[in-house]
Amino acid sequence: MFSSKKDPHGVKPAKLSTLIAHNVHISGDLEFSEGLRMDGQVTGNVTGRPGDESLLVISDQGAIHGNVSAYDVIINGRVVGDVMVAHFVELQPNAHVHGNIYYQKLRMDVGATVEGKLTKLDSMQSGPAALPASEVVPALDYSPN
Repeated sequence: MFSSKKDPHGVKPAKLSTLIAHNVHISGDLEFSEGLRMDGQVTGNVTGRPGDESLLVISDQGAIHGNVSAYDVIINGRVVGDVMVAHFVELQPNAHVHGNIYYQKLRMDVGATVEGKLTKLDSMQSGPAALPASEVVPALDYSPN
């Protein structure tokens, strides 16, 4: 009845080998491999190493002012810039994204906000393919007043 198996379609397990603490502010582009947990601030682009199944976790204290690119991304903080995700993106309740999100698979919790377009990547092509109008869900702000 209850299974302990993880959803095989979600985020792949990765070792969070790097932490940017809440009191750290980095100015400049950042490239990482494996996993990165972001509790601090980055002004610049944050990119998972190409070819790696990298995981970026942005906590509710974390913020990025720049573009984000990784294999899997979990956002519970703030991103001002476009988010390009090769596999799976999860927007948790405190996520605030001011930019476009390109993804293969998406999970969005109540409370998350997106000010931009959600575009599903076509797995057969290298670039984004716009969602058919029947699949487009407007970004709604469910945050309490």
